[in-house]
Amino acid sequence: MIKGEVDMGELPSRVSIREVGPRDGLQNEAPVPTEAKVRLLDALGRTGVGRIEAVSFVHPKAIPQMADADEVWAAATKVDGVRYSALVPNTRGAQRALAAGFTEIEVVVSASDTHNRRNVNRSVDESLDDIAVLIAELRAAGATAEVIVSTSFGCPYEGDVDPRAVARIVDRVVADGADRVSFGDTTGMATPHRVQAVVTAVRERHPDVPLLLHFHNTRGTALANVLTALELGITEFDASVGGLGGCPYAPGATGNVATEEVVHMLHDMGIDTGIDLDALLEAAALAEEIVGRELPSGVLRAGPRTRLVRA
Repeated sequence: MIKGEVDMGELPSRVSIREVGPRDGLQNEAPVPTEAKVRLLDALGRTGVGRIEAVSFVHPKAIPQMADADEVWAAATKVDGVRYSALVPNTRGAQRALAAGFTEIEVVVSASDTHNRRNVNRSVDESLDDIAVLIAELRAAGATAEVIVSTSFGCPYEGDVDPRAVARIVDRVVADGADRVSFGDTTGMATPHRVQAVVTAVRERHPDVPLLLHFHNTRGTALANVLTALELGITEFDASVGGLGGCPYAPGATGNVATEEVVHMLHDMGIDTGIDLDALLEAAALAEEIVGRELPSGVLRAGPRTRLVRA
């Protein structure tokens, strides 16, 4: 321990990061060419990251940025040891994902009714009914089903979200057979206090269900939220290379926490991720080139803290 350092208690020795830049990141950017998406996927596969959210199978009118999902996935290099997943909105999307060879599939429901209606034109209960059918179909096909609960820490329309409401959604999807659950900080409303409240409410009812947290840095709290989650025993996180992606309901704000910022912090804390930070920074520079704008990652701008300036 560094002299004067505060003992933070026992933290995980290893953390699993799912890279979501190719899907959640690029989905919120202006459309980029298929070839560029493949280059980014391939570059990320060489960083040592263990999981990548590659594409989403959605209607091209709804998300034109993902209209070439089949072509991207067919051309991408599948790296041994990397688990690739796809997001789907419905049974049709799930069928496409299964046909493409995916065995890890994600589906989304919002914790707030207003956001869910704006997102998919259904109530939360209606979406949960659809998800129950989808989970059964995925498991029958030999695939795993992850349910992402967006707006878990706050809704841009309704404000604060009761952690008990999030826990009730987990009750339902676990009963319906979900393999894992993740919580999305959709517009960056999470704070350490709210992270603790949601994780505690869910863990009290489902201590053994794998949980993953997805933070945005819209209001500058993402790394603080990651640290709080670590202290609560969470070991799985989403992050997006370079901080790719935005917040559609928070105009002008940054979106996903940058993968290299999370990795940089964790490695300095002695927590292993399996990721080569230098290779990740190269991928972040490629992401910036692809989208043609400066990305918000501080570590991409300044470099890691070990990069010294010549006197």
